[in-house]
Amino acid sequence: MTLIGMLHHRKDPTTVVKSYAYAAVAKAEGATFFYFSPGEVDFKKRTINGQVYEDGKWIGKTMPFPDVVYNAGSPEKLAKSKEIIQKLRKEIPFTTYSIGNKWNISERLNEAGKFSTYLIPTEIIRSTSQFFKFSSAFEKIVFKPIDGRKGIGILFISKKGSNFTVGRNAITTTFTKQQLEELITERLKTGKYIGQPYIQSVTNSGQVFDFRLHVQKNGEGKWVITTIYPRVAPLGSIIPNINSGGFTNYLEPFLNQEFKKDAFNIKRTLEYFSLSLANHLDELQMIQYGEVIDEMGIDIGLDENHKLWIYEVNWRPGCPPAFYLELDVVKNGIKYAIYLAQNQKKIKREIMELKQKSIENTMNTPIIAITGSAGKTTSKAFLASILAKKWNVFESKDYWNTTEHTKIHAAEIKPAHEAIVLEYGMAYPGVITHHCSIIKPNVSIVTNVGMAHVGNFDGDIKKVAAAKSELIHGMDQQGVLFLNNDDTYSKYLETENFKGSIITIGIKSDADYRAYDITYVDGGMSFKMKLQNQETVLFIPILGEHHVYNALNAIAVADHLGFSPMDIKLGLLFRKPPRRMTIYNCSENITIIDDTVHSHPEGVKAAIDVLTNIGNNRKIAIIGQMRELGDLREKSYEQIGNYISESGADILITYGFRTEEIGQQAIRNGFPANNIYHFTNRKKLHELLENLLQENDTILVKGASKTNMFDTVKFIDTHFSN
Repeated sequence: MTLIGMLHHRKDPTTVVKSYAYAAVAKAEGATFFYFSPGEVDFKKRTINGQVYEDGKWIGKTMPFPDVVYNAGSPEKLAKSKEIIQKLRKEIPFTTYSIGNKWNISERLNEAGKFSTYLIPTEIIRSTSQFFKFSSAFEKIVFKPIDGRKGIGILFISKKGSNFTVGRNAITTTFTKQQLEELITERLKTGKYIGQPYIQSVTNSGQVFDFRLHVQKNGEGKWVITTIYPRVAPLGSIIPNINSGGFTNYLEPFLNQEFKKDAFNIKRTLEYFSLSLANHLDELQMIQYGEVIDEMGIDIGLDENHKLWIYEVNWRPGCPPAFYLELDVVKNGIKYAIYLAQNQKKIKREIMELKQKSIENTMNTPIIAITGSAGKTTSKAFLASILAKKWNVFESKDYWNTTEHTKIHAAEIKPAHEAIVLEYGMAYPGVITHHCSIIKPNVSIVTNVGMAHVGNFDGDIKKVAAAKSELIHGMDQQGVLFLNNDDTYSKYLETENFKGSIITIGIKSDADYRAYDITYVDGGMSFKMKLQNQETVLFIPILGEHHVYNALNAIAVADHLGFSPMDIKLGLLFRKPPRRMTIYNCSENITIIDDTVHSHPEGVKAAIDVLTNIGNNRKIAIIGQMRELGDLREKSYEQIGNYISESGADILITYGFRTEEIGQQAIRNGFPANNIYHFTNRKKLHELLENLLQENDTILVKGASKTNMFDTVKFIDTHFSN
């Protein structure tokens, strides 16, 4: 039996007229029902001091947490209990989620596009000068509170000679410009207001009317029409709202009277429109917020050309004012609450599928995911910079590459985005599969397969490759995959069953996109390649041959998507990710190379190459600990020791646990022992640098963020500041 808790800001259920109706219908539907307010919740005991309707009266009872909360109170009055309600929401499904105020809904519909042609042009009015500028553009305007309800606070304004007529509360008054300015000023002090051109629906007898479309979800989680009815303003009034003196009628007699032979088609149009708009807003809510909505009142105008206009969408429409429909509203509400309680897994799955479908169906938008042991962030930055020369691009933030970040991105991606560029990180098996279940790419890049996180894979590089291959399995199988032909371990990637296109990049090997004549130049790297059958000279403003590979990833994708060589050239002049081969020019002509974001064997070797290529005098390498190498640590450190001893570096300083092994191997391979230092204490490291560094030195500081090697960059930069 489903337990329903009805949440309301009032403590006494006898002051809430509909509470009895909900209790009675819940009982009839076989559910247990109680009423409560936020202050009665006990999270420690997981109980609520609620009230149950028995034998004709409300009786206080301690109840367990319900299976579902029917959210019936005023959001404004429940706001003071925000923390309690948010905590409850994390544990229990709620009905009745907010879809925002008039402006939010208008923006949401406008952005999505599907119903934008039904929106009345709307502007937030922030000043009297803006108000008069807006009013001069339209013959008649509506000025109303952004969060208004029940027709309260609405002004209908039109210009009449040098004066203005202002309609409010069924009374029309003439104002001078100064009087109107004073009125608008007073209103703006009380809150936010919006302006709209006034689009009027008028009956044959001259009375203003609109339609209220009341829709709800039923016991199957489907949208149904509770009722559609016209609201007619009294003669002389322009507000048809029932609370402002308007009256209503049955739909069919009203349509027959006003529209004659068109009545049937208009009725069908209203029915179709109400369900279509409800489904559309529900989908937008699920995609953007991961929430489902279950009830709304849509106010529609019909102009002289029978064009529909959306006046307002209310997510708390209340009960229809006539026709004994209160019970229908309650029945749908209770049945849906039961459905919500019993189908949480299904609803969450539908939300996830809808988010994925929404992204996939964004007009064949390229959804580009980048993974690899190194180069993800820089490849992403290059590619997004190129694509942004022509397109509106969604780019994930630098280093936002966890599955939690991908969930955030799924909510942020909009139909207006023409390309999506994402970074998929992983440290364990299954992570990239999870990424792809949230956002499924149709274009993928695997930059390389290296030693990063190899300790989490039993020291087996083939297992790392298998984890990277999850991107190949999880992407669109008819999509496009970009691989590094020079990377030794990329041969272990599982491409055998991939049915899409595979495009390769490289420097040393033959590849579809190959760079050659690579040189270090002032401020970056220059290289040549064939683009669209012409040799092109390209420049990237970042040092290191390894970054040419990152640029090649971006160039290959951009060329595949139809970008010109000129677009690519301009896009490569990108905003470099911070602490990636950043050069600091200090006093005494000392140069620092800051590469302190990630650290793994391949990256350390690449950084040493940069040091030895740009250093003109003493070349000093400061290398921090590399984590997650597992059983391969000793072998990897030996390889780095050999590499640095043969590189031409002059001084080696290691920092962190077991990094002395790098220096020991360098000595065995011929590096001078008196030029090697090892520290586990940062203060002592800095004391050495204070005395060791001299004019014209070039210092590489290489290490992962977790080892805080950037502190050493800051120390040198501060101590030798210009």
